[in-house]
Amino acid sequence: MAASILKVFALCVLALPLCDAIAAKAEQKETLVDAQSFELDYKNGIMVYHKVRIAQGSMSVAADLAQTTSSTGLDFDNSRWVFRGNVKIAMDQGQLTSDEAEIIFAKKLLSKAIVKGKPAAFEQRIAKTGKLAQGHADTIDYDVTKGLVHLSQNAWLSDGQNEIRGESLKYNVLAQNVIAEASEQGSQRVHIIITPPANPKP
Repeated sequence: MAASILKVFALCVLALPLCDAIAAKAEQKETLVDAQSFELDYKNGIMVYHKVRIAQGSMSVAADLAQTTSSTGLDFDNSRWVFRGNVKIAMDQGQLTSDEAEIIFAKKLLSKAIVKGKPAAFEQRIAKTGKLAQGHADTIDYDVTKGLVHLSQNAWLSDGQNEIRGESLKYNVLAQNVIAEASEQGSQRVHIIITPPANPKP
């Protein structure tokens, strides 16, 4: 019985169209859901997934558990999801990892992720240098539509060579640059450690 329900669920999910926010044309995508098991309460609109992975285009979210409340049932239109346990959000050439995450879908598109952990971590391969940009903080807010990662509370970022610490740091995943605005630091200051490049061997 559970297996047959799972098959129906999978077919319903695969049929959900998604508008591509980046493409100029109204190209459609699929939202793919893979779960070890799930519980669906139609009366209260509560869905709980175990060992779940949700993929949309080049992005995906995986966790031990995910829960959402939706009045529209099997739909990703304007919904809020909570993921817990070994959360991993994959993006272009990078990823976010944390203990817990809140994911917002707007108009069927994954638009925002707020991850929390001790710490929550971020990394992305820098196209120009090939080095790994890494960061961690107590909270990381990823605005998918703007391509902006905001690290707050005990924030730390590295471009693979230099390090930046502050109360609030922002990393643009599209431009691959760091922003540390004074107005967001409170009484804290931004600390930068610049490591000179290694001298080439003669």
